[in-house]
Amino acid sequence: MKLSEHLDLAEVTRSTDAKRRGISNEPTAEHIENFKIIAEKIFEPIRKHFGVPIFISSGYRSSALNKAIGGASSSQHLLGQALDLDMDGSSSGVTNKMVFEYIKNNLDFDQLINEFNYSWVHVSYNTKGKQRKQILDATKINGKTVYSTHK
Repeated sequence: MKLSEHLDLAEVTRSTDAKRRGISNEPTAEHIENFKIIAEKIFEPIRKHFGVPIFISSGYRSSALNKAIGGASSSQHLLGQALDLDMDGSSSGVTNKMVFEYIKNNLDFDQLINEFNYSWVHVSYNTKGKQRKQILDATKINGKTVYSTHK
């Protein structure tokens, strides 16, 4: 199923963790509608700006999958409102930092996180209300993930 011109539902539901653990990762109709919105507001503008395929490392997470991987109970991935983007290893020349900066400077979003020195980029879009435009850095301190305001 196509969510937008360049994004398929399979790309946002794909999970090796779910397959490995035998966990269903099927979204509801509401989650699919949320992904159509994030595709329009976030994914397609990024794809069109850079002109290359954009890799999604994590999209939708069922509650069972989210719990199994230790995801936050309030994660917008559970609602179909978040994408983790990872361009590392891409031959396109587009980096995670470039994607982060483009989103920060050009798009309306709810939350944007530089995950562990641009190891990947988390971006969310609140399909039910106002966008917070919250920009964070995630780091590990004593084995725990700590979020701070992006500098």
